Amino acid sequence: MVEHNNENLDAIFHALADSTRREMVSLVSEKERSVSEMAAPFDMSLAAASKHIKVLEKANLIHRKIEGRNHICRLNAETLSLASQWLQVYEQFWSK
Repeated sequence: MVEHNNENLDAIFHALADSTRREMVSLVSEKERSVSEMAAPFDMSLAAASKHIKVLEKANLIHRKIEGRNHICRLNAETLSLASQWLQVYEQFWSK
């Protein structure tokens, strides 16, 4: 059974509630990206992009590693599976 009161799920759905962060998840699903690469498609500063990335990191949706001066982000797909498992319980309502 899927747990409904899970702080991880709260953080995941909070992070994914924002369209910018959903697009960032989509970007890193294709390949690892630097913070600059993640900010490039948006009309925002690197500082603003970094705030979005921190929300994604807090939700454990992405991991950031530092290589010299570059911060490289990659997707943590296992965390997305938690959200998917929760949603699958309700799939019966839209797939009739």
